[in-house]
Amino acid sequence: MARRVLPDGLPHKKELEFASRAVTAIEVNGTYYSTQKPATFATWAKTAPDGFVFALKASRYTTNRKVLAEAGESIERFLSQGIVELGDKLGPILWQFMATKKFDADDFGAFLDLLPAKQGGIALRHAVHVRHESFAVPEFIALCRKAGVTVVYADSADYPAIADVTGDFVYARLENAAEDVTTGYTDQQLDHWAEAARSWAAGGAPEGLPYVETTAPKSVGRDTFVFFINGAKVRAPAGALALIDRLK
Repeated sequence: MARRVLPDGLPHKKELEFASRAVTAIEVNGTYYSTQKPATFATWAKTAPDGFVFALKASRYTTNRKVLAEAGESIERFLSQGIVELGDKLGPILWQFMATKKFDADDFGAFLDLLPAKQGGIALRHAVHVRHESFAVPEFIALCRKAGVTVVYADSADYPAIADVTGDFVYARLENAAEDVTTGYTDQQLDHWAEAARSWAAGGAPEGLPYVETTAPKSVGRDTFVFFINGAKVRAPAGALALIDRLK
């Protein structure tokens, strides 16, 4: 959470305590760059209130490679660093790929096969964030649905988006915030994303988004994660709070 919305004088060690009571989930970016200690995850779990969720961005060493089928060791290293200490506060694992990474059905399918359903007895939920237009094909959607892996929907000015629902939860990243808007997104835009979130959560497919396929699997309901990321970062906390207010 950006410091601008934190109370003046709040000690650094109290920031998570404050943030985890202002929003309902946080996407952790630090796990993308470095390994954490089990004690760190345990502290996060103890600090956050019941019902709070940490989405963890997987290590760059797992996805930034030429041959994804060779990522097994890196995946295991990431998952075994102690993330199970989060317990029921462990949210989705976000596997983000470089914008230059093109779709290769055999290689990407092999990568999906490497993602385990559990770690240390804790169920894992996986989301893949692809950012190259070559992924916007039915074969990619079919692979993810077969694996039960969620395709991330990203509202971005720089990369193409895929809105097809492929897993039992939805993971959306709102990356197109404007610096000159207090909440990053305008009231009208926030109303739109609130309605989209309600539709996703109810098992629907919001209208007006870019889909590869015209039909979507039916669902009674889904956990839905919407994060304000990138763009005008300093506006992200205000945008998240404004969206939460609309969904109450």
